[in-house]
Amino acid sequence: MLNRIVLLSVLALYVFTARATITLSDDKGNKVQLIHPAQRIVSLAPHITESLFAAGAGQKIIATVSYSDYPEAAKKITRVGGYPSLDLEKIISLKPDLIIAWASGNNRDQIARLKTLGFPIYMSEPRQPLEIARNIRNFGLLAGTSEVADKTADAFVARYKKLEQQYARKKKVRVFYQVWHKPIMTVSGKHLISKIIHLCGGSNVFAELSTLTPQVSLESVLLARPQVIVSGGMGKSRPDWLDAWKKWPQLPAVKNGHLYYIDPSIMQRVGPRILQGAEQLCQFLEYAR
Repeated sequence: MLNRIVLLSVLALYVFTARATITLSDDKGNKVQLIHPAQRIVSLAPHITESLFAAGAGQKIIATVSYSDYPEAAKKITRVGGYPSLDLEKIISLKPDLIIAWASGNNRDQIARLKTLGFPIYMSEPRQPLEIARNIRNFGLLAGTSEVADKTADAFVARYKKLEQQYARKKKVRVFYQVWHKPIMTVSGKHLISKIIHLCGGSNVFAELSTLTPQVSLESVLLARPQVIVSGGMGKSRPDWLDAWKKWPQLPAVKNGHLYYIDPSIMQRVGPRILQGAEQLCQFLEYAR
């Protein structure tokens, strides 16, 4: 009897696999399979929402999370909590045919719970700029909107390569990117923002640290002697704590007036608008040169 059950299970899996029209790997190497293009998508991060719209699949998003505010149409989508704390009951009740999760941002236990319930889940975790283009292409495949997605991805790649040709081989500029001020937080070389700094011909002064978004001391920043300090933050305006560095005139960035702010929504979100942030950063480093 047991052998018969096992045989039937294997046959059922074979039939499903044979019927699956879409098969691809997500950013964590997991296989994602859909029998038909997704029509009811839940997006669990703001950057995922932006990439879905860029892929032509915005109208297929039935729910997303707090701070998914771009494009304008995203503001009208149903919320299922914040990306670190999801409303699982609401997600389940919506009966999505695809969930796209943020590997390093969503609660792992909650994502594991959704997986055990059988929901197809794509894990998004771009660590290189061109992986954003890959996400857009994959989202297009999963949603059946490849014609739009491929054009968007191609344009992203072309824009990236133009910046690379223009700036990547220029004289290096030492950059300190400040995510937050209390405590002082930055990004390591593993972070996508550090890859953008490199794209612009910059050198991340904390690239060697092991943590993705490490906490650093005031003394370590002073010792690193950055030529440019760039701040992110949480809002749409230049934070007061960026100008607090003026108390340390010995820093080359302060001495030469290279304290800059970039809207975190176009620099700290790993979505298609990050090249807008990159263009600003590249220009700031050019000023420093």
